[in-house]
Amino acid sequence: MILTIVAPGGTLCNTSTDRVSFPGTVGRFTVLRGHAPLIAGLGCGEIVYAGEAGEVRLPIKNGCVRVHEDRIEACVEPADESVTNKEEVKP
Repeated sequence: MILTIVAPGGTLCNTSTDRVSFPGTVGRFTVLRGHAPLIAGLGCGEIVYAGEAGEVRLPIKNGCVRVHEDRIEACVEPADESVTNKEEVKP
């Protein structure tokens, strides 16, 4: 699956992953290959995904996510205002 996470400051992540977990507004949920299409609101918490160098955690304030086929697209407000590009998101 291709995971893309964007924020007002730019793209935070554009990577391949096998799973990603989101802090939904009504509870945490995980997306795996073949997941049904969905659009969901995101609340305060962490997006957690399997990156090339291991597990990556991205704290967010809120946002939304769209899952369609094997593409996951999230638009978020990072919890840490200093995180503005993918080089700053470290595993």
